[in-house]
Amino acid sequence: MLCTCQAGFESLLADELRGHTLAVEGLGPGWVSAPGAESHVAASDLAFAHRLLNEPTEISGDSVNALAQQVLEFMLSSLRGERIDTPWPCIFAGPAELVGLGRRIGAVEKTFLDLLRKRLSRVAKLATPELPRGMGSVRGLFVWFSDFGRLHASRVLVLNGPRRMADDPLAPSRSYLKVEEAYGLLGFEPGEGETVADLGAAPGGWSYSAAKRGARVDAIDNGPLKGGAADHPGIVHRREDAFHVAPPEGKSYDWLFCDMVEEPHHVLRDIVEPWLARRWCRRFVVNLKFGRVRPLELLAELRAPQSPFSQHASEFRIRHLYHDREEFTVAGVVK
Repeated sequence: MLCTCQAGFESLLADELRGHTLAVEGLGPGWVSAPGAESHVAASDLAFAHRLLNEPTEISGDSVNALAQQVLEFMLSSLRGERIDTPWPCIFAGPAELVGLGRRIGAVEKTFLDLLRKRLSRVAKLATPELPRGMGSVRGLFVWFSDFGRLHASRVLVLNGPRRMADDPLAPSRSYLKVEEAYGLLGFEPGEGETVADLGAAPGGWSYSAAKRGARVDAIDNGPLKGGAADHPGIVHRREDAFHVAPPEGKSYDWLFCDMVEEPHHVLRDIVEPWLARRWCRRFVVNLKFGRVRPLELLAELRAPQSPFSQHASEFRIRHLYHDREEFTVAGVVK
């Protein structure tokens, strides 16, 4: 299995795989490979993995034509006995950190598709560069370049949740992208008329994300709201300390949002535990910063039986998302 991740976090993904008693064969910018991992670990067990190529075939070549020809041979061989009648994802990618690699990837992809059209025109016409939303296994052709002359090709890709999101010019901060991405972990998002408590809301990226979907948001922060969150009719700005806020007696929110620059155990103890244990919310998206703690130790704590998520959530997922920095996003449903 070859796992991709956010560049700069390869060693953490490698250690996470080793924690599942897997041998790491190699790693580079944005990727880690672990032979035989497909049968030993589920993607849902990995926080740092973005995408997973199952049983990839390694291909090497000195030229664009040599690489494209070998990818074609791999594809044709894997198609034996298979009929393609619907659009299928054809994804060529690699680490942006290798300067100039993007041009090589684009050239190999174009040459491959030209060759495929000559051999299987109907199949080539159905190829699409788009991946479906959501999580789980997808069948198509997935090619990851680990260098200019080396790539890994697979017919099966596991989507683990992280994905790049489109920005909104009215969003008051880049944190907006994190909650937009987090909805994919749950498979749903705030809807018309639902209620949201956004703790530590300023400058309002998460509040704006929910309000633009028609939710009613209590944005709780002593700091100001900006951009599309400022004076939004669906947002009530309450200048209060988020650590001392609770719903009125007998009331609850549909959603808890929390993205605060605080020590993670402080947030777990004083926000996550009471809000989940007392069922003050039905669903939650929480970001926990790991910049000043050991990330894998924190990850183990979050998954432990005694954690507030394990005790009070019927389901939850922990991911290091595409738009996350030194933080975990935890999204789930309260029991």
